[in-house]
Amino acid sequence: MPLSKICSRSVFVFFFFLLLCNFSAIAAPDGKALFMSNCAACHNPIKDATGPALQNMDKTFPSKDWGYNWVHNSAALVASGDPTATAIFNKFNKVPMTPFPQLSKEEIDAILKYVDDFKAPVAAAPAAAGAEGGATESNSWIYTVITLSLLLLVIILWRANKALGRAANDKMGIRNEKEIPLYRSKLVIAITAIIIFIMSGYWLVNGAVNEGRQQNYQPLQPIFYSHKVHAGINQINCLYCHAGAEKSRHAMIPSSNVCMNCHKQINSYSGEADHPLKTAEGNVVNGTEQIQLLYKYAGWDPVRKDYKRDANGNILATPIQWVKIHNLPDHVYFNHSQHVKVGKVQCQSCHGQIQEMDEVYQFAALSMGWCINCHRQTDVQFANNNYYSIFEKYHAEIKSGKRTGVTESEMGGTECQKCHY
Repeated sequence: MPLSKICSRSVFVFFFFLLLCNFSAIAAPDGKALFMSNCAACHNPIKDATGPALQNMDKTFPSKDWGYNWVHNSAALVASGDPTATAIFNKFNKVPMTPFPQLSKEEIDAILKYVDDFKAPVAAAPAAAGAEGGATESNSWIYTVITLSLLLLVIILWRANKALGRAANDKMGIRNEKEIPLYRSKLVIAITAIIIFIMSGYWLVNGAVNEGRQQNYQPLQPIFYSHKVHAGINQINCLYCHAGAEKSRHAMIPSSNVCMNCHKQINSYSGEADHPLKTAEGNVVNGTEQIQLLYKYAGWDPVRKDYKRDANGNILATPIQWVKIHNLPDHVYFNHSQHVKVGKVQCQSCHGQIQEMDEVYQFAALSMGWCINCHRQTDVQFANNNYYSIFEKYHAEIKSGKRTGVTESEMGGTECQKCHY
């Protein structure tokens, strides 16, 4: 066998052996990446959020298979009357967990291992934490550099093999075929065109699908209003400010006189020690100055403790130009009262942990798929709800034990005209 062919085969065998040696590292599921993309919106490894803290949660499962079934479809477990599933469901405001049938058992195990090994960042040693994170990232780069280096080595040896083969042919008087440059090869041109076509199509479709979506949108507001201080620490009910959520299509943004119901007496922020106000960038905000800014908009004189008025007795107030965060397309109909009053949907289901936000941002995607999935998975408050009294069939099935609940999709909640008309 010619030396050139022996070299060529040896190189490929060597490269294949190295890939097998690193296969477990390359193929192993990334628990952190899986957690961040599938679980982080509702779960924290070490503290309760929309859902329970996940660290050591698997130790409380009746069995490993039970845990897989819970992740794949928790609603089915709850509907079956499973005591563990029912207890978790009731503890967390009866908000069903989003099913993840696409996750394999290996991926679920990787997520559970990540949260079990998770350690809270230590504020006193940021350098050490950074070094640890840097080490994790550097491991990924090592695999990338090794792979690229081996590919480069294969190309070099392949070219050397070709050169040696041509030299051997010349010596033996064998005619060498004329080489065609890669950029003129029909096969290379066809493959490149197909790849460009596929990538362009993916880019165009993905861009069109995400057009108008603004998840995590967090605009700067004219007044720094902390929902954490008001709804969280001081436990002000959402409906006090957003009175329309139970009564109308729009939740309503309160006017400044609603704010003044409290801030006629509260003229300074006294929570700097317990809860200093900070922007998303980490800049400290003076809460007392923000209250004084509210007084300017409301036309309130804190010295006289009365409103400023013109010659005709009209209050010299200026509307606060709040920046709208949650926007739906004009062709989409959404009714807050239908969800809050009739469906008994909690604010946090769509707006996230609003009571923990200093600056509000758009928590959910608010896409059509996101809404439809909620309608398919969420049981409405069917019993003792006069709005659903006409659905006699479902009431009879619940009484007879044939079903435990009713989803919105079963009452036409996925029909196009429900949201588009």
